[in-house]
Amino acid sequence: MLVGKGLLDLGKDVLIWIRDALALPGVTLIPLLPEIAVASTRLPFEMLADPADRILVATARHLGALLVTADGALLELAKQGHFVAMDAGT
Repeated sequence: MLVGKGLLDLGKDVLIWIRDALALPGVTLIPLLPEIAVASTRLPFEMLADPADRILVATARHLGALLVTADGALLELAKQGHFVAMDAGT
C-alpha cells in the first residue's frame, strides 16, 4: 500500500522485491498463525491501532525474532522492552 501511495520506493515491482527478499539467506516466510493473529489483538501494552504493525509486533514476540523497521513508534516500543527491534536505517 505504501508503494501504491508513493510513500515507499522499492526500486522494482513489489512482487519481485518480495521474491528477491525471500531468496536471501536467513529469510523465512511464515504463515499468519492463529496464535499470532489473536495475540496481535491482545498485546500487553498500548500501541497504535494499525493492524499490520500489530501483526508484525505479535509475530516478533511469538517467534522471539528481531523486527527490522524504520518506524519510530515501533522502535520506541522496542526500547521499552516489549520486543526486540533494529533500526532499518542503521
